[in-house]
Parts: sequence; C-alpha cells; structure tokens
Amino acid sequence: MTSPTGGDVDPAAGNVALVAALMAQLNITADQLPHHPAPRPAGKSLPTFDDYISQVAAGVSAGTRRVYDTYWRRIREHWGQRRLDEPTALEIRQFAEQIRETALVRRNHRGGAGAAEHLISAFRCLYRYAVADRLIAPADNPATRVDKPHRQPSLRHALPDAALAAIVTVAGQTGNDPDLDLLILRLHIETACRRGGALALRRRDLDTEQCLILLREKGQTQRWQPISPTLMTALVTHHQQRGNGHPDEPLLRYRNGRRVGRRRYDHLWQRIGTHLPWVAVQQISVHWLRHTTLTWVERHFSYAIARAYAGHAGSSDAGTTATYVKATLPELAQALAALTGEPHPLAPAGTEAAIMTVKPLTPVVATD
Repeated sequence: MTSPTGGDVDPAAGNVALVAALMAQLNITADQLPHHPAPRPAGKSLPTFDDYISQVAAGVSAGTRRVYDTYWRRIREHWGQRRLDEPTALEIRQFAEQIRETALVRRNHRGGAGAAEHLISAFRCLYRYAVADRLIAPADNPATRVDKPHRQPSLRHALPDAALAAIVTVAGQTGNDPDLDLLILRLHIETACRRGGALALRRRDLDTEQCLILLREKGQTQRWQPISPTLMTALVTHHQQRGNGHPDEPLLRYRNGRRVGRRRYDHLWQRIGTHLPWVAVQQISVHWLRHTTLTWVERHFSYAIARAYAGHAGSSDAGTTATYVKATLPELAQALAALTGEPHPLAPAGTEAAIMTVKPLTPVVATD
C-alpha cells in the first residue's frame, strides 16, 4: 500500500485514523469505551499471594518489610492460594474491616483504624509491584479502589520543660546502663531524629571538625544535622569505649559491644513509665522528643528552619514555595546553638543562648 506521494503507508496508522474519525463523528470518547484487560502472554499465569508476597518481601527495604510483614502474613493465612486477580475491591474492604474489628487492644488502641489502614497499604504495595511487573493492568488493581480509614489526628505534642527534665532524671538514675540511655535521649533532643536514624548512625557518619552527623532515615533519605560539641565528644568516646573499631558498624552499643536495637527503646520507656505514671498513661515515646524539639525550633526561628531540622525534604506538605526558601546548614546550626547554649562551628558567633535547660549527659549512679 502506497500513499499518493509514493511512500509506504502504515496500515495500523491508517486504521487508527479511521477509528478516530468514526469516534469523532459519533461523538464518542475513549473513556466511554468498555475496558477489556489485555490478554496475558501465552504461558504466563498470575502468581498466588503466597508466591508473590515472598518475591515482593525480598525486594523491598528492611523498613518496608518490617511495617508490612504482619499484614502480609495475614493475607497469606487467608488468601495464600488465591491468584492476584481473584479478590475484588469489596472483598479487600471486608478483609480490612475484619482486621479492624479484631485488632489487638493496647493502651494506645484507637478503634483498629491503624490496623485496617496498614492492611490496605500492604495490599497496595503488592499490587503496585504487580502493575510494574505487568501482571495486571492499572485499571484492574482492586486495592486502589478501596479507601483507607480516616486517619485520626496524632495525640503527640511537645513536652513542657518540667516533663522533659523529669524523663531525663529518671533515665539517669535508673536502669542498668544510664550512660547509654542519656546519650540516646540527648541525641534525639538535639537532632529531633527518628529512632531509625539513631540506630543507623555509624562512626563514619560523624564529622568531628564541623560537628555534623549524617542521618539516614526512612525513605532512604540522608541529611547532615548539626550537633553540639558536647554530644559529638560523647559519641566519639562511646565508640572508642564500646565499638569494635569498624567505622561502618552501628555506633550505639551496650557495654559488652552488642549493637543497640529497637527493644532498648521499648525497655527505656517502659522503665520511665513505672517511675512517671503519666508517661505510661499517655504512651509517651521517643517520637515525642521529636515533636518537642521541632516545636521549639519553629516557635523561636521559622517554619522553614523547623522543616529542614525535621528532614522533611518533599514539597507536598508545604507547597512550591518551600523549594525556594529552604533553610541552610548555618541556620540549622544557629538554632542548635540557641537550643543547647553551646557555640557551633557553623553558627555565627554569639548566637548561643543556653535556652535548653535539660542537659542529659551527666548520669547519676543507677538505683535499680
């Protein structure tokens, strides 16, 4: 087939043009056409949840795996032998409601909405990879058609000075390793880092000359965060006394050299709660220290500095303007100097104001 000018004409392109002209004549758009899934390649069958969850779990980060592992186990228990294309959106919604009703009641229980939300997120993660692997079409993804439960506002808030001082005092006077507990608290109070960022800290991440640490947190984000000379000295000394000398190993360790894990945090706050009942009642954890520090920075400096201090790099929560008004490292160092009352190499001279009255690095002899 040739065109009037003698060139070859693509039959497929001609057919597309003919169909487009016919649709325009009939006033029909592509969205009005019935959807039919593309035929699956011959010999390629959809995996079961048992098979595919194993594949996805092996390919995601450790943090993602930790969050979704419980819910993926529940999916395998209920639908392990079903294929990915079998459940409907209604079935997933019913499954989420069942999870909500049977959620374990803890002291911070809020009706099971969090469990239902995590289950739907676990389904969405699976189907997102299934779409990327071209196992199903995006329009056939049932998880995207299931709304998550409305997320309730967080009950966490900034702690007043007296409450923070009481927490630090108990940590320094109780337990089997007050040096470690006070170091952990000071690290979180100064940097507002997340628990994962503290546990991932290595000796290699300490810039002793400029008093900076490299925080590696969720979403595989990395950022340099200023710390006081006092905290830097304490971290270096801690590594010298308890580390194995390897700069790439986790820095926080017990006296016997074993690396600190998430359970140390759980035990720390459980112990503090036995001495301070309001800590147990309100379910206060290390994340409350993040709220406390960031609130202080925002009140005394600016939202842009508090946002950078928190490590919030995306623009979705602050609009496009945040791209142009990002805080600099010297500005973060200035906020830290005012918070701790110590000069910082990157901060202008004279900005320290000794506003931080709680200084958790001087342990008291343990009593229990």
